Amino acid sequence: MADTVLLDVADGVATLTLNRPAALNALSVEMMQDLAAAVRALKARDDVAVVVIAGAGAHFMAGGDLNDFARHLDLTPRARLDAFRAIIEHNVNPTVALLQSLHQPVIAKVRGACAGFGLSLMLGCDLAVAAEDAVFTTAYSAIALSADGGMSHFLPRMVGRRKALELLLLAERFPAAEALRLDLVNRVVPADALDATVDALAAQLQRGPRHAYGELKRLVNASVDASLTEQLGREAEAFARCSATADFGEGVEAFLAKRAPAFRGS
Repeated sequence: MADTVLLDVADGVATLTLNRPAALNALSVEMMQDLAAAVRALKARDDVAVVVIAGAGAHFMAGGDLNDFARHLDLTPRARLDAFRAIIEHNVNPTVALLQSLHQPVIAKVRGACAGFGLSLMLGCDLAVAAEDAVFTTAYSAIALSADGGMSHFLPRMVGRRKALELLLLAERFPAAEALRLDLVNRVVPADALDATVDALAAQLQRGPRHAYGELKRLVNASVDASLTEQLGREAEAFARCSATADFGEGVEAFLAKRAPAFRGS
């Protein structure tokens, strides 16, 4: 795996670091390919309970790499259309779908700029913790692009159609406090407390019931377009699967014994 994305696993917590700090971690084609490889590697591992996505240096991700975009400007409109469709369909879309399919909780640790695909990536995570200095923007329309990375899926479901269109059409910057008000992030903390806050959250999740977490993620993700009857059926099946795990037995016994459970992920 190339150095544009770093993967580190320690004590059941995998950290994916977007590693182009000199470019504000802007997404190059190479970085997208490396991110896809990193997520595929996580999908194949059973020793990872939690995933944290962070940016190297002072920023999360400042959107797509405009230098990469500029290299396509000499192409004919038709060739440009084909080139960008291929980049998105072969690299962006599979990565977003694979990230959503991970059974582990995924936490975005956000500081500095979070724009364009960086915002899409954050929205696709299960939880997001932002530093007070974080600044957000959809960014795409500022360079005459529409959204990618699932933003047009995630954003209206989080903030509603009208607010999503405002954020997408105007592409204005907004601070972490506004991101919290809009429920785009779960917590906002002082910049010097971001690492410790995310570490504590990851450790808490790492100690939790892995199978139940995976079932909860699947239920919530499937609920958006499901009828109540469909979702009730899914809940029954997931609940039953959880009840067959050793972690369920441990949870009940620990509760009755008034002690902390020692889940083993099975």
